[in-house]
Amino acid sequence: MAKIVATPRSFSRCQAARELLELAGHEVIIENRGRPLTAPELIEVLKSKDVSALIAGVDEINDEVIAQGAPALKIIARNGVGYNQVDVEAAKRHGVRVTIAPGANSLAVGEMAVALMLELARRVGAMDSLVRQGKWARLSGCELSGKTLGLIGAGHIGAIVASRAKAFGMRVLIFDVKPNPDLVEWYGVEYVDFDTVVQEADYLSLHLPLMESTKGIISRSVLESMKKGACLINTARGELVDEDALYDVLRDCHLRGAALDVFAQEPFGDKRFMNLDNVIMTPHAGAYTDEATERTLLMVAEDVLHVLRGEEPEHMVV
Repeated sequence: MAKIVATPRSFSRCQAARELLELAGHEVIIENRGRPLTAPELIEVLKSKDVSALIAGVDEINDEVIAQGAPALKIIARNGVGYNQVDVEAAKRHGVRVTIAPGANSLAVGEMAVALMLELARRVGAMDSLVRQGKWARLSGCELSGKTLGLIGAGHIGAIVASRAKAFGMRVLIFDVKPNPDLVEWYGVEYVDFDTVVQEADYLSLHLPLMESTKGIISRSVLESMKKGACLINTARGELVDEDALYDVLRDCHLRGAALDVFAQEPFGDKRFMNLDNVIMTPHAGAYTDEATERTLLMVAEDVLHVLRGEEPEHMVV
């Protein structure tokens, strides 16, 4: 029997994943503190419990954490697709597998991007707030039909957004290093260069991974080159956007609005943004649906079982 520690808050809500691990004869220990664990906290957990597998959220998993967990620790299974918080080189040195759950939450995040676009267009939340305050005030919105959606990146999530946008009657422009001819055939999207997407989009939605080449890709000059009155949507990674520059273009009303589900530092607490009425902020909730949670954690649990049986996991980073 192996000991498996699970830190994500969502794990407590997924009975299927827990049962899968326990039916295989393993002990599941939930370390839910309502927030990501720091490296010292994880070290204490791993040392005191002789842990073989760590199912992790966005906890701080550095070299020291992995060194303290080894040799008992065999796998770090990330509950999601990002692994920025995991020192993968240290994991490789200590023979610890690192896995992710690619694609499991694509539908949820794609639908979140569409929801944010609709909110920017029709301001439903703002009107709900006014009614609750006893104010019968209509806020003018705009229709999506005939508008241009620009996608920076169009993998699984971007493709979902493109398909929904076409159903609204939108023109869809895409910048991606790997054009997908199926999207052109199925939905009539157009692949164009980066500058064209940025300058022609009424709504610009980001769907890129965070890498050295994409960090800060939405710079001050890019934001200033966007169409006046356009909107920015980010459900990908906060570090893609220069947040100081974004504040300036929102304050000066060059952009009509922005909808942000991700931030460079989370939890986000920049008080400047709190005073803007043309920005929508959500707490990195794009993947947070019941269906996506279950798909993700079942994928994670399967990889944990593979490793504990001495097999290679299906979704390995290292």
